[in-house]
Amino acid sequence: MKLIRLAPDARDRTAPRRSTVRSGPIELAVFEYGPRDPSTETVVLIPGWPDTHHLWNAVAPLLADRFHVVAYDVRGHGESTDPADVADFALAELAKDLFAVIDAVSPARPVHVVAHDWGSVTAWDAVCEPDAESRIASFTSISGPNLDHLGKWVRDRLSNPTLRNLWGPISQLLSSAYTGFFKLPVVPDAFFRVAGTERVWTQALRIMEAMPNEHLEFSETLRADMISGLRYYRANIVERLLHPRDRHTEVPVQLIVNTRDVAVRPAGYDDTGKWVADLRRVDVAAGHWLPYSRPELVAELATTFIDSLTASGTDATKESL
Repeated sequence: MKLIRLAPDARDRTAPRRSTVRSGPIELAVFEYGPRDPSTETVVLIPGWPDTHHLWNAVAPLLADRFHVVAYDVRGHGESTDPADVADFALAELAKDLFAVIDAVSPARPVHVVAHDWGSVTAWDAVCEPDAESRIASFTSISGPNLDHLGKWVRDRLSNPTLRNLWGPISQLLSSAYTGFFKLPVVPDAFFRVAGTERVWTQALRIMEAMPNEHLEFSETLRADMISGLRYYRANIVERLLHPRDRHTEVPVQLIVNTRDVAVRPAGYDDTGKWVADLRRVDVAAGHWLPYSRPELVAELATTFIDSLTASGTDATKESL
């Protein structure tokens, strides 16, 4: 597979420094780019299923010119600990991991979080915790909803069952049909033991995302990560959608909504403003894996959002790209 090639000076300047952060019994592999300086803002990047920090290999160097950038392998993936129980993958445990990383890499200053897929779902849980704004300065969410907000959205639409209201949950149900397969015992694990190869996954992403191979780079643990990460679905989806909580946040949030996302439909974010005090939404004509397909756009939107927070009067807005 062809990998993204950076200019030699850029690669040297942003070569990651590996360390380990403990979150209870979990050891998280952490990769830092750019200067770690008290005067420099820190950006924490979180991947989702089935990715590791490799998801951000084209994004991190673009941000590291301006920021102290931190990526980490989430539990059960890459070089981090793979716990045994499904309960170990509950969102509350994943949020603890994020806070452990934040406390380790930027103990004196809140960080800016950019997250994708289940990394974004995790960050949503974290930013809705009490006083989260003292540790998280902003959150850019890509292709990962707050499951409580999604559950509330579904209930609201079903309580007023017009054709327009019903279409949103129905379209999301169709897009999420694969999660039913993922929650089955044994069968999906066996499937990914056979099909969870780099060659097969590359072809799948090319079909779903229409992106060239050189935009893709995976960990050597890809097959194991696919199987391990199935516990995200088993530990969280049914509980959060059936018993959604009121979850508000004071952390400024930027929603990057991919209008061609095969897994998360744009309508599911329509009520997000009810829960977020300071919200910005950007609709992008792209598929689910935006950090692979358009890394420059991810870096640009994250940087612009972070810079905008130094200005006053950041009202909620919506844009399309």
